[in-house]
Amino acid sequence: MTDLLNRARALLADHPIVDGHNDLPWALREQVAYDIDRRDIAGDQKAHLHTDIPRLREGGVGAQFWSVYVPSSLSGGEALTATMEQIDAVRMLAARYSGDLRLAGSAADMEAARKEGRIASLMGAEGGHSINNSLGALRGLYELGVRYMTLTHNDNNDWADSATDEPRHDGLSGFGEEVVREMNRIGMLVDLSHVSPATMRDALRVTEAPVIFSHSSARAVCDHPRNIPDDVLEQLPANGGVAMATFVPKFILPAAIEWTLAADANMRAHGLHALDLTEEGKAVQRAFEEANPRPVATVSVVADHLDHMREVAGIDHIGIGGDYDGTAFTPAGLEDVSGYPHLIAELLRRNWSDSDIRRLTWRNAVRVLGDAESVGTDISGRRGPSVAVFRSTVA
Repeated sequence: MTDLLNRARALLADHPIVDGHNDLPWALREQVAYDIDRRDIAGDQKAHLHTDIPRLREGGVGAQFWSVYVPSSLSGGEALTATMEQIDAVRMLAARYSGDLRLAGSAADMEAARKEGRIASLMGAEGGHSINNSLGALRGLYELGVRYMTLTHNDNNDWADSATDEPRHDGLSGFGEEVVREMNRIGMLVDLSHVSPATMRDALRVTEAPVIFSHSSARAVCDHPRNIPDDVLEQLPANGGVAMATFVPKFILPAAIEWTLAADANMRAHGLHALDLTEEGKAVQRAFEEANPRPVATVSVVADHLDHMREVAGIDHIGIGGDYDGTAFTPAGLEDVSGYPHLIAELLRRNWSDSDIRRLTWRNAVRVLGDAESVGTDISGRRGPSVAVFRSTVA
C-alpha cells in the first residue's frame, strides 16, 4: 500500500482535490465566535477541528468549497444575516492566510490558484432559506462570491422539499423553479444535496446548466434519504453535472444509520441539537460512543460508493465532498482533511486509472463550474434579472 500511497500523492500534486463541502466557517462560529486567534489554522488544530492548513496540504487539497451554512432553525432576515457573517468569515480566512488560500469565483481562478500553489477558496450556501425568499438576495450572495446554493438543508423551505422532511411541495414550487432559472442566469451552481428525490428531478427538468451534489453518496449502496437514487445519477451525463461523494458515516454505512438515530436522541436528551459541534456537543457525543461503540466506516466503504457512482453516472460526473467539520464522526483512514491520499490509493488498488483519478479530484469540478459560467453568460445575454416575488400559498 506504500507504493500506492506514493503514487496517490504524486497524482494529487498535479491534480489536487477539489472538495465540494467543508463546514469550517460554522465550526469557527460555534467554537470561538470567529476569533481566528483562538483557532489559528496555520498550525495544528487536531484537538478542535478536522481542518487546518498543514493538513489541507498533507491531504493534497487544491480547492475547497467552504460552506457558508446556517441552520434552518434560522429564518428570514436572521438567516440572511448569519449567511453574510459566514461569507465574512471565509473572507477573513483568505485575507489572513493569503500565502496559502486564494479567494476564487471562477474556473479560471481555480486554475490560477493551482499554478500559484495556493488553495482555491470558493463558497457554497447550504440551504435556500439563506436568501429569505428573495432573488435579489440570491444575486447579492453571488456578487459576494457564493458559487453554489444547496436548495434546502434538513428541513423544507417555502419553495423546495428536503430529503429529511415530510413532502410539502412535491419537489419544487413555482417560485422554486424560478430560483433555479435565476441561478442558471447568474452562473451559480444548483446544489441538490439535502433535497428530496422529487426536488432533484424537478431541478433537473428545469435547469439549463449542470447541477452538482456537493456532498451526497449513492442510495443504492446505503439506503439513506440524503443519498442519490440511481435514476437521478443516470441523468447526470445528459445534464453535465457532478455528484460529489461524502464521507459522513451515517450516509455511507447502513449499520451506522440506527446507531446515529440513537446518538441523535441522546443529544436531544441533553438539550442539544443533533448537529451541535461545540466542545459541549462533542463531549456528549464522545461519552455516548464510549458507552455504545459505533459501527466504523472505512476508506473502502467510500470507495464502494465511488465505484457505484462511476458505474451509473460515468467517470466525468463524480467528485468528492467530504463534509469535514460538519460531522462528529468520520471514517477510519479519512479522519480529517489529511486523509484524501488514502482514498486515492484505495481507488488505485481497485484499478482506477490515472485519468480517472484526475477527473475525480480536479477536472470534473473545475469543468462543471466553468460550464455553469458559460451557461450564465449565454442566458444573461437573452434575459435580464428575474423580478419574480415569493407569494405564500398558505392561507
